[in-house]
Amino acid sequence: MSQNIKEILFDDSNRVAPLGVIATQSATELGDKIDNYLVSWAKEGGNTHNTFLIESDCPRFSSGDGKGIIKSTVRGHDLFILVDVCNHNCKYDMFGKENAMSPDDHFADLKRIIQAAGGKAHRINVIMPSLYGGRQHRRSYRESLDCAVALQELASMGVSNIVTFDAHDPRVQNAIPLTGFDNVMPTYQVLKSMFKNIDSFKPCKDSFMIISPDEGAISRNMYYASVLGVDLGMFYKRRDYSRIVNGRNPIVAHEYLGNSVEGKDVFIADDIISSGESMLDIAYELKKRKANRIFTYATYAIFTNGLDLFDKAYADGIIDGVFGTNLTYISPELKSREWFNEVDVSKYIAYLIAAINHDVSTSLILDPHEKIDSLLKKYNIK
Repeated sequence: MSQNIKEILFDDSNRVAPLGVIATQSATELGDKIDNYLVSWAKEGGNTHNTFLIESDCPRFSSGDGKGIIKSTVRGHDLFILVDVCNHNCKYDMFGKENAMSPDDHFADLKRIIQAAGGKAHRINVIMPSLYGGRQHRRSYRESLDCAVALQELASMGVSNIVTFDAHDPRVQNAIPLTGFDNVMPTYQVLKSMFKNIDSFKPCKDSFMIISPDEGAISRNMYYASVLGVDLGMFYKRRDYSRIVNGRNPIVAHEYLGNSVEGKDVFIADDIISSGESMLDIAYELKKRKANRIFTYATYAIFTNGLDLFDKAYADGIIDGVFGTNLTYISPELKSREWFNEVDVSKYIAYLIAAINHDVSTSLILDPHEKIDSLLKKYNIK
């Protein structure tokens, strides 16, 4: 990013309106990191701000009903509300029992905070890294369209901009064509973390390949292959369409299309590691084809079925590392694993907030090609 752009983003006088950031209960840790960057940049611009965070709460009654509270003024503010709908570590009591908050609960709390602003904010922007209902993005039978309806609901409540990361299908933004919608890919942050955490990491065409785990992930993996100048392979999933298990048609087999992976390090990128079985199936298939080291990445490493399968795969030498962002809650158990590497995206979000708050084009921030080029030159990768 050029120095001129930085000077604009750090200048208080160029703001659309005073900046306010609300980190809901689901995103307090990420919110603190973002605020630290915003405060330090404001100081670089000669302005003193202790914090841009605005305290809020969504308490629950014993019956499970809730309400949203904003604890200081937001009148005239350019308000950014940060929510992590995948955070399963947030709990509340209902009828004497402790419940984990679901994506539905987090989305309801987001709407409560928007209501609590009461139309007083200059503008409301929502940063929802994992898009609510994003996995139910299209209709195949008589099904709901959760994500599209949720986006329309936010637009009708007066939200001006929605920022998400690595949406399962970004075409869902067609549901709100007149509302600002940015689907951000943390490609540069992932590559930076790989150079930092992988020994002898040298992504060259003769020793490294990108593998797409399925046809749905081809575009994100194609980008990695393009900027690194390496070969791209792909698996496609043969499914049993006569049955539905856990809401989807079960996978019968993974079929590989592409050049030989023998002796090469391999990188597999996807949006979500849920149970992780599909990712591991691909890793085992690649090992059968004599791949060298295998590294996997998911923007949202949620591991709904626990970590045992990945522990075994790492111990058996099937996988050599897993990368995941801090865009969603990472459990202490996952952080403690030797095979897991956290990709910090807080600075990237802080840049996006600063750019939107100054009405500066986000294209330079969203397109990381120049920064990736500089990164490759730093490590002498041609």
